[in-house]
Amino acid sequence: MEKQHPKHIIAVSAYITDDDGEVLLVRTHDRADTWESPGGQVEEGEPLDQAVCREVYEETNIEIDLIGISGVYYSVSKNLLSVVFKATYKCGDIDIQVDEIQDAAFIPLNESNINDYITRPHMKSRTLDAMKATHTVPYEIWDARAQQRIGRLDKGR
Repeated sequence: MEKQHPKHIIAVSAYITDDDGEVLLVRTHDRADTWESPGGQVEEGEPLDQAVCREVYEETNIEIDLIGISGVYYSVSKNLLSVVFKATYKCGDIDIQVDEIQDAAFIPLNESNINDYITRPHMKSRTLDAMKATHTVPYEIWDARAQQRIGRLDKGR
């Protein structure tokens, strides 16, 4: 009998701040009751760092500089592993992808007003973790067959 490999969905999102300390949040059509960090599903074979940059750009037209990973979360009901990156605004003007995103804005988000924007507890938890993170987790990309490291992200250490 051949061993069955588990099937998980992998998603990425980014807690992005601009020079004024405001946080980029989006409201999707599917979850219009809450604001959230931009992100989405990782495509097969796509490195996580490339996926989060792609998703943020596709949804908002914003380019980002990644700092590192602020948290990893798992949803048992959706079989979903979610990796949250911390990032800073690099360039671009908000231009939303209207079929997926309702609204996007840089918001002066903090612990006092988070409930005004983020209504879902699991999204609030991730956002607060990223907001409070003084360090990030290193992230490396490897070609294991060639035994070669392709990249490393650890700016937040």
